Amino acid sequence: MKKIFLVIFLFFTTFNCAQNSDDKILTVAFWNLENLFDTIDDPNKNDNEFLPESTKQWNEERLERKFYNLSRVIRSMNGGNGPDILGICEVEHKYLLDSLIAKHLFDKNYLAESPDAPDERGIQTGIIFNSNKFKLIDVYKDTVKLDQNISTRLILGVKLVSNNNDTFHVFINHWPSRRAGENESEIRRIKAANTLRQRVDDIFQNNPYAKIIIMGDFNDEPTNNSILNTLKAKPIICDSAEMLNEIKIDQDQGELFNLAYKAYSEGEGSYKYQDDWNMLDQIIVSKELITGEKIKYQCNSFQVFKPEFMITKSGKFQGTPFPTYGGNRYLGGYSDHFPVMAKFIME
Repeated sequence: MKKIFLVIFLFFTTFNCAQNSDDKILTVAFWNLENLFDTIDDPNKNDNEFLPESTKQWNEERLERKFYNLSRVIRSMNGGNGPDILGICEVEHKYLLDSLIAKHLFDKNYLAESPDAPDERGIQTGIIFNSNKFKLIDVYKDTVKLDQNISTRLILGVKLVSNNNDTFHVFINHWPSRRAGENESEIRRIKAANTLRQRVDDIFQNNPYAKIIIMGDFNDEPTNNSILNTLKAKPIICDSAEMLNEIKIDQDQGELFNLAYKAYSEGEGSYKYQDDWNMLDQIIVSKELITGEKIKYQCNSFQVFKPEFMITKSGKFQGTPFPTYGGNRYLGGYSDHFPVMAKFIME
């Protein structure tokens, strides 16, 4: 009998320790979902490419397959527990995120937010978060003003409060593309960076120790002007205690640090264009999340998340994300971007 009680005691002790350990880790991720559209024509959007009668023949069966594929990747993040906060882009509207959660992630206590955007194609940014850990307090919707009355995606900002009463400002981005050429289109991404930096500065003005998480598909890399010089997101390789100490004693609290820089400097990327890997998807945080006492970045936890089942196994595109479409040819995959992910330790 004593042995039985001992086994039960050890089981619950181990289980509780595991639960407590999980509670102290905050997992944040971002993913470009690659055109998550419904199948219904919206006369106010240029969504003709993703309709049943279009060349892509986008129908309910393919949408359901897309939902399943996306949920499979999301579930596999964070050791099979899913992320606590997931920023996304390329979704047509909030109802699609609600449907994804209701059909395939119903056990995760997720809630979603995705305000309507002025983008002519109707694709939006959005966020999914664990409602057991966070409460949504406020939503910011910042419009990037481009020349010639061109509309682009909103910069979505949310204020979340954790169960520990920590406030997080989270910003989800999908900056203008390089379609017109990297150099020719750079000014548009600089304007997006400037719009975001103004919002960040307003937050720092009220609280120099604000916990800020910025993530997105920036269509630029960590050393491009928009990220490095306009947004002022500094490179960081935090495997040096000396470097972290230097950051800690620096008097400037209004700093941002790019967690993607180390992986980028080692040649990794989240998206492959022709023969080059590009680190377009990044996670950037305020100084308080690097050197703070209550919560801080787990050094080197940033990763390009590449579950084996999502990787193209052969052919010209071997090693890249397995997408939903190759041009207009339906492939039935996941996305043309890999997600990115980072972890934070909560004291």
